[in-house]
Amino acid sequence: MGKITVHHLQVSQSERIPWLLEELGVPYELKNYKRAPLLAPDDYKTLHHSGAAPVIHDTDGDLTLAESGAIVEYLAHKYGGGRFFVKPSDAGYADFLYWWHWANGTFQPGVARPMYIRAAAPDSQMAGMAQQKLGRAVKALDEQLAKNEFIAGKDLTVADIMVVFSLTTMRYFSPYSLEEYPSILKYLEKIGKREAYRTAMSKSDPDMELVLGANPPTKPLIQTA
Repeated sequence: MGKITVHHLQVSQSERIPWLLEELGVPYELKNYKRAPLLAPDDYKTLHHSGAAPVIHDTDGDLTLAESGAIVEYLAHKYGGGRFFVKPSDAGYADFLYWWHWANGTFQPGVARPMYIRAAAPDSQMAGMAQQKLGRAVKALDEQLAKNEFIAGKDLTVADIMVVFSLTTMRYFSPYSLEEYPSILKYLEKIGKREAYRTAMSKSDPDMELVLGANPPTKPLIQTA
């Protein structure tokens, strides 16, 4: 087994990787990097040509890998025996696939879009459209969680590990309320009680207040006029 190093940019989506490894019970070395002051510092940008988080290094094959989805899939299959993935033979496979790809293909861009528009044109028609689209996405997730323990069924999957960042830490950048979504709030309460999640977050962002409730942080990282 190779030695895995997780290069974690604090207050970022790379929090998913320590959480996954804690759930899998796979040992890893964690290297934390502070933002400088908002984006990744120069030494982080040199780790991979993407210049973005997350990045891991595996001594088995001297592999450096970026992209959340790619890293999650690599680690879960190589070191976890495919745990937290749903098998094609399972009845919920297609549903799992949808939400697994929805997390970064639809939801995270939907959370980020209002942030960019607020900075560039806060009073534009696009700002209202972005908020409406985000509202539809959050409503769809709330409805999904109303009928499931976790996003893709009764068990935790990598779909959950991908989605939770956009419901929690991402609100430091793009604040939005979850007050109208009781199923999501119940779900986040459940996630917050998981030992693996709490351990990972205490290691990766020990000074950050977890955002598991209805309200976004009172001090977002991006200030707008």
